[in-house]
Amino acid sequence: MTRNSDTERPYDIVLFGATGFAGALVAEYLAAHAPEDCRWAVAGRDHERLELLRERLTAIDPRCAVLPVLHADAGDPDSLRALARSARVIASTVGPYLWYGEGLVAACAEAGTDYADLCGEAEFMDRMYLRHDVRARETGARLVHACGFDSVPADLGVHLTVRQLPEDVPLRVDGFVRTSALASAGTVASALTAASRGRQLTRAARERRLYEPRAIGRRTRAPFGAPHFSRETGTWALPLPAPDPQIVARSAAALPRYGPDFRYRHFASVRTLPVALAAPAAAGAGLALAQLPAARRWLFGRYESGSGPSAERRRASWFSVRLVGTGGGRRVFTEVSGGDPGYDESARMLAESALCLAFDPGLPEVAGQVTTAVAMGDALLVRLRAAGTSFRIADTREVPASV
Repeated sequence: MTRNSDTERPYDIVLFGATGFAGALVAEYLAAHAPEDCRWAVAGRDHERLELLRERLTAIDPRCAVLPVLHADAGDPDSLRALARSARVIASTVGPYLWYGEGLVAACAEAGTDYADLCGEAEFMDRMYLRHDVRARETGARLVHACGFDSVPADLGVHLTVRQLPEDVPLRVDGFVRTSALASAGTVASALTAASRGRQLTRAARERRLYEPRAIGRRTRAPFGAPHFSRETGTWALPLPAPDPQIVARSAAALPRYGPDFRYRHFASVRTLPVALAAPAAAGAGLALAQLPAARRWLFGRYESGSGPSAERRRASWFSVRLVGTGGGRRVFTEVSGGDPGYDESARMLAESALCLAFDPGLPEVAGQVTTAVAMGDALLVRLRAAGTSFRIADTREVPASV
């Protein structure tokens, strides 16, 4: 593994897709929080919109009046290669990633450039692993997907939980997610795309399992849990189809601290039985509609591209991921919580991930497609705590060995 010298690149961080709804929030966060010596730039295909964004950022930090504006287009491989060669870290908000993301991942893997995104698309991540992980390992590039609400709270929350449990024993962790938030056009497009590609998603996951190394002498699992009433949280737990369990399992496979036999399950946490009964039916109906091209077009048309919840609505939104970990006669309760998960918190998480990759010393010497826990771990957790996302240990207690 080799890494390019920092002095070879004119920028520490480049944000690609900065004029989109999520991208603009990431840009605003960087304008407010990037260190003074951070050499960063915004990139996209519409120069006029980038110029307007720069004016908005200048109101946050007058130094942004000279913020570099770079041209790059997801459909122009040459521009993506030039972009990757210009930066130490690229942060991308251009989705759905299955449609628009591979060119930049390929360019970063080839150039040895660290890459972070907000992807929650399991098929995309699996295909990027199959096509670009080997080259990224050769060049030293760290390809870190799911650096937003998918899947930082679960990945780093489990990482924190595991550290409170005994070492070298089987560990079990369950995550329970509650949130109040509205989705944007980008999120809806990604969800509909995934729902309509069940066979392709399954095929990509199967191919990945054939090639991905397994932990020797250890076992890591992320089974789809059954609906049940959780006594630990006092809520109904419904299995949540999200990329988080696979991300957590990959962290566990790479990190021996997760023990010889690790299992993670991921649930939506619902307070009332009627909602618990209605939710699976609604999800099934949505999945069925996503299989019909006409229905997909209608659903896409209900959301204007680049739109998202208002600032007022986001301020009223929140999330909580409660984690219950058990092993070695101990039970640990941790919680990750914060504000609007899909946008404000995700923007913070992606921006802090990019800053962490660019500036934090002592990060693990890893390369290829890696998770946030593997690539950044405690360093990112410290950053996010300082930025306002809560990671707390709620309770630790002894339990009977039979539990």
